[in-house]
Amino acid sequence: MRMRTGALAAGSVAFALVLSACGSGNDSAKPAESSGPQGVSGFNAATKGVVNPSDKKGGTLKLVNSADPDSFDPARAYYAYVWNFMKGYYVRSLLTNESKPGEDGLKLVPDLAQALPEITDGGKTYTFKLKSGIKFEDGSPITSKDIKYGVERVFAQDVLSGGPTYLVDVLDQGQKYPGPYKDTDPNKLGLKSVETPDDNTIVFRLKEPLSDFSYLLAMPSAAPVPAAKDTGDKYGEKPVSSGPYKFQSYDQGKKAVLVRNDQWDPKTDTVRKALPDQIDLTIGTAPEEIDNQLLSGEIDIDTAQTGVQQGAQPKILLDAEKKKNADEPNTGFIRYFSISTKVAPFDNIHCRKAVEYATDKVTMQTARGGADAGGDIAFNMLPPTIAGHDDYDPYNTKSGKPQIDKAKEELAACGKPNGFDTVIATRNSGKEPKTAEALQAALKNVGINARLDPTEPSLYFRSTIGSPSNVHAKGYGLMMAGWGADFPTAYGFLQVLVDGRMIQQSGNNNYSELDDPEINKLIDQAKAETDPKKAADIWAQIDHKVMDSAVMVPFVYDKALNYRNPRVTNVFVTQYYGMYDFASLGVAS
Repeated sequence: MRMRTGALAAGSVAFALVLSACGSGNDSAKPAESSGPQGVSGFNAATKGVVNPSDKKGGTLKLVNSADPDSFDPARAYYAYVWNFMKGYYVRSLLTNESKPGEDGLKLVPDLAQALPEITDGGKTYTFKLKSGIKFEDGSPITSKDIKYGVERVFAQDVLSGGPTYLVDVLDQGQKYPGPYKDTDPNKLGLKSVETPDDNTIVFRLKEPLSDFSYLLAMPSAAPVPAAKDTGDKYGEKPVSSGPYKFQSYDQGKKAVLVRNDQWDPKTDTVRKALPDQIDLTIGTAPEEIDNQLLSGEIDIDTAQTGVQQGAQPKILLDAEKKKNADEPNTGFIRYFSISTKVAPFDNIHCRKAVEYATDKVTMQTARGGADAGGDIAFNMLPPTIAGHDDYDPYNTKSGKPQIDKAKEELAACGKPNGFDTVIATRNSGKEPKTAEALQAALKNVGINARLDPTEPSLYFRSTIGSPSNVHAKGYGLMMAGWGADFPTAYGFLQVLVDGRMIQQSGNNNYSELDDPEINKLIDQAKAETDPKKAADIWAQIDHKVMDSAVMVPFVYDKALNYRNPRVTNVFVTQYYGMYDFASLGVAS
């Protein structure tokens, strides 16, 4: 999940991905009141267990982010923190990940479903029965048809682009289903591979077995949507809740307020704590100001979970009291940039290799916070937390230092011995501008003059670098990105980035537009392989071929130094997302 940065943070062993007017700074600094076990404490404690365990309800949880979400529409969202936010507060799905620390948090458990699926027909048919008493915020019952309709919305990529499209790839099966807005079925439920024999039963029929299919149904894109309340591309402005909170208001670019959903029945939900009475999310605060407000106790959590800025790092790490309220998890993300194969001169592999060698990964790592708060130097496109990762390093970049001589050799081989001009696409928030500037400076040392083109984060992945036509028109040779697994397998991490058959005209994730028949064939083999070790070996081969093609430059395996207000209760890092589990958070009085 982009974390996209995109997406989620995930792994094989460790699934590696507001300011409110009320409440004073002094109140925020109070330690949490605990009605349960003492829990863990100290620096990085939330990566090991639960900090400030408590079942106390009430209060307002004050969240903040420097930018709008990519979307509050479950079919369009793809940022990992947005998935975490949705799952925690207003979106339920057939299955979800358990809200627990450690490896228990990687497990899928029933949410709207009564139980895990009944799998028949050699792994090609998944049948679910729904719980009774589950309702939308307006009191209408959630039925199997609402879930099918929610799935069908993903097919309407001409209207709802930007989110994951795995369900389209798996369920279309040649029907070329256009989505519900163009569906000729009178009930707008014409997708043939999903059946609803009654309101409490839903059946998914796959063309071929896919062992990872259950993970697709745990994504927000498989959540129920009431057709009568669907407003198309405007749905993200006021989504209908199936969870413990509902939107009271959403002022884009400024603030979202969620309050309790009185139609949510906790007896049907074993995952969400629903402790605060209200969730305030302030949007548009500058990253440095977010850090100041966190450290002063004015706000509770930065939902971006990408770490504090450089100026705040010593204030935390060198202050014993502050440090014990901070955590430094491995997020499961790779921070990287893509090289376009369709923007000259990067249609020449030697020009791409010149960039691989010229990149100074140490300065980019430093811009993200150094080895502690930024991450370890990355050298291939599978993170260490994903089965299939190995030591393959074709450009000898483990040291992180640029190799000027080799870069110049590749420039000569591509017919550009004196370098060339290009454009770097980047978001205009967080650590990314400084990271892009570090790349720009390194490339200049070999004669590559790269102009930075910063973009608003909420548009960046969907229409800036997610639109191939825009990439070509703007001449984006290099595109900054970050990625974590959508679910805890290499398929969930890498396919969407490198499968040439998944290139989209909007909401595209294969930014380099890599379309290699050998890689595509290996992807099909890996998806069909039921032995996890054999599948991991195939994904390692895919990773090697991707690196050999020089279309991506990974520079850090991400870490994030995050700070939590001492008053926040039930804090732990969920390995599913590589960030605090929003569904569990509460606040002390």
